[in-house]
Amino acid sequence: MELGIGMFGDLHIDKNGNPQPTAQRLQELIEEIKLMDELGLDFYGIGEHHRPDYAVSVPEIILAAAATVTKKIKLGSAVSVLSSADPVKLYQSFATIDLLTNGRAELVAGRGSFIESYPLYGYNLEDYDALFEEKLELLLKINNNERITWNGKFRAALNNQLILPRAVNNHMNIWIAVGGTPESVVRAATHGLPVIFAIIGGNPAHFKPLFDYYKEVYRSFNHDIQKMQVAVHMHAFFGEDGERTAAEYYPVYSGQMNRIGQSRGWPAYQPQQYAAGRGPQGHLLIGDANQAIDKILQLQEMFGLTRFSAHMDVGGPSHASLMKSIELYGTTIAPAVRKALGK
Repeated sequence: MELGIGMFGDLHIDKNGNPQPTAQRLQELIEEIKLMDELGLDFYGIGEHHRPDYAVSVPEIILAAAATVTKKIKLGSAVSVLSSADPVKLYQSFATIDLLTNGRAELVAGRGSFIESYPLYGYNLEDYDALFEEKLELLLKINNNERITWNGKFRAALNNQLILPRAVNNHMNIWIAVGGTPESVVRAATHGLPVIFAIIGGNPAHFKPLFDYYKEVYRSFNHDIQKMQVAVHMHAFFGEDGERTAAEYYPVYSGQMNRIGQSRGWPAYQPQQYAAGRGPQGHLLIGDANQAIDKILQLQEMFGLTRFSAHMDVGGPSHASLMKSIELYGTTIAPAVRKALGK
């Protein structure tokens, strides 16, 4: 099982509600990715957002910068909002990163959890599902063919058009990110694409039927079961003392939940939600190394995971605390999980 980190580039918010300078956070991100690579973590993913509390709107720019300071770690998006992107340009960008890194780039496509990119890039939310369907079809066709003849509803037609550059070995690793709908699961399985589930609430065991459904559909289309990849993306933060870490991180985490919740009509985030999420049947990996190791192994046994992604910058914790969390993950948690799994 691969062990890595996903981030959204959350800006640290001070006690007066002011976000840190974006330039500072971007520079911190590169330092953090460099440390992940040095510690031997398997992959890093950065999300796309168009909001004032996030620093990253174009993941491929961050990944291109990270390519210059890393040697082994896989670099991908988490996610690229395919519905509001041009698949041609998106493929070209990630193929370029793939060439820069000798095959370490990944493109994780999704519809995103926010909608700001749709009006920003001139798309209608009424086309939410149709946009993703059409653009995924085109992206996959580009991944399999250098020359494209294609016609759709949402972009200009392509007539025997050469798409360059090409990814290493003429193949880009493309994942599908899903939030938990059966339709998204079927889409990924039908195409034989790796799938990553965002489990950011409730009991992870409730996702088991979706994992089973994915595997059933994957097999029904005669895809090679040995190549099947399934992953989870879950909120995580680590420290030496579990309870102290959780207590110190709570204001940061709850602050972000409330900022998002305010625009979505959610009630104020409560300490009991946090405590339940950190419990054995919860969706949060926030605490010490032993707590994290136990929960990651539990998740692997439950789902048959090939990848676990720790979403580690929710709410914008300080750079210093993130570096400590990354170090603990790379030096203690990941080695223990690998040893337990016999790898």
